[in-house]
Amino acid sequence: MSEPFYVTTAISYPNGRPHIGHAYEAIAADAIARFQRLMGRDVRFQTGTDEHGLKMAQAARARDLTPRQLADEMSGYFKEMANKLDISCDRFIRTSDEDHYAASQSIWKAMEANGDLYLDRYEGWYSVRDEAFYDEKELIDGEGGVKLSPQGTPVEWTVEESWFFRLSKYQEPLLALYRDQPDFIRPESRRNEIVSFVSGGLNDLSVSRTSFDWGVPVPGSPGHVMYVWVDALTNYITGLGYPNGGDLWDKFWPANVHIIGKDIVRFHTVYWPAFLMSAKIALPKQVFGHGFLLNRGEKMSKSVGNVVDPIAMADSYGVDQLRYFLLREVSFGQDGSYSHEAIVNRSNSELANSFGNLAQRTLSMIFKNLNGELPAVDRNEDDAALVRAVAGACLDELPRAFEQFAFSTGIEAWMKAVFACNQYVDAQAPWTLRKTDPERMKTVLGVLFQAIRDLAIAISPIIPTSAGKLLDQMGIAADARDFAALERQGWYDELRASGFTLAQPSGLFPRLELEAAD
Repeated sequence: MSEPFYVTTAISYPNGRPHIGHAYEAIAADAIARFQRLMGRDVRFQTGTDEHGLKMAQAARARDLTPRQLADEMSGYFKEMANKLDISCDRFIRTSDEDHYAASQSIWKAMEANGDLYLDRYEGWYSVRDEAFYDEKELIDGEGGVKLSPQGTPVEWTVEESWFFRLSKYQEPLLALYRDQPDFIRPESRRNEIVSFVSGGLNDLSVSRTSFDWGVPVPGSPGHVMYVWVDALTNYITGLGYPNGGDLWDKFWPANVHIIGKDIVRFHTVYWPAFLMSAKIALPKQVFGHGFLLNRGEKMSKSVGNVVDPIAMADSYGVDQLRYFLLREVSFGQDGSYSHEAIVNRSNSELANSFGNLAQRTLSMIFKNLNGELPAVDRNEDDAALVRAVAGACLDELPRAFEQFAFSTGIEAWMKAVFACNQYVDAQAPWTLRKTDPERMKTVLGVLFQAIRDLAIAISPIIPTSAGKLLDQMGIAADARDFAALERQGWYDELRASGFTLAQPSGLFPRLELEAAD
């Protein structure tokens, strides 16, 4: 029996509508979840919204709304995005959920019971936009001598009574964690940054605020709400039933991987494991910090006017085309760039022309020439070579790459198998065999039918709707679309024996136009 698998995204801060960066992370985590399900694992996948904090309170005030009203509205947009992009999450969590308040207060009490919380006065630099505290030595000088955070966001000098977490106490345990579990932080470049940061010394962390009240109340301390990152990070265990335990907790914690953006690696690999150590809770197995998605090489910015609505993009290009492009084009973990031209060219050349056309040509020939009946197959060495090439990609190269979140590498292997199928079609020329050797034509079409089924199953974590439609047309049962099914012998003969016949096939990927995007 395969081990259960728990994957999360970072929960999104909904002070504005979702952008393509939110979509990218959700799609990547969804591909991981779908892939692990195909591997036969019991998967739990969680995403959601992080709704507390000063930034939300200020955004609500600017619109003459309560923070709760803003959170309800904006969280709805993130749910809409998840639904639109075919994100197969098991729970969409909100930090305003009742069970999350209980979980956050429980982990607080556990840290307090361990002697790691104390009341003092906070004086220091705070970035509202980052919801982060910064040391003087981390600040950079902006125009006119204005102090900025390392992310380039404004900071302000803040003075207020605060609860502190003894982060300094966990410097050595954290360094031991990074040393003993080198894969705890990936990719390696992120790990090196964090090791350097923690090695430089850790200050205790202010973990409560009194200047606003939109947050989880600190238990036993009227007027204090928790620092937003304490309650935000706790979402990962709230969703499994912490602190009450139960089946989900027993099965899925510790998490296999938190998928997050590189700008919040510190919170997930320094603060979060320290909180968990303090509360005596097992640590997640891995944190993976992916890169930024750039619009024609530029970071997205409202002031520049290049922030793109992912729902509009999905409507324009197609959901699966967008999913495919983002995971094919960008090496996961590194920054990547997108443009209208790049999406159209990649989708047309690989999905429409290569894979879509392969499926359409093959199924159409079976429908027209064989009345939709699957032919018997008498393979020769050319056929066996194609079978080996497809099996190598679908059962070896793609899964090995996807296990490491190397989506672009896995898809590249898959595309090579698609190209091999198209070369086989050109070499065998079944349209000619129809007249010269109809029995050979039947074998060629039967071999291609089997190859297309394998290719569709393997790529289904990336393009789930299109792959599903294709497999539906091919008569492949919904419970026979995983990697175990790929290895199963005899399925083709069973499908033939069942009396299945192909209906007129329909195309999967309409060609996109290379006109300027709206």
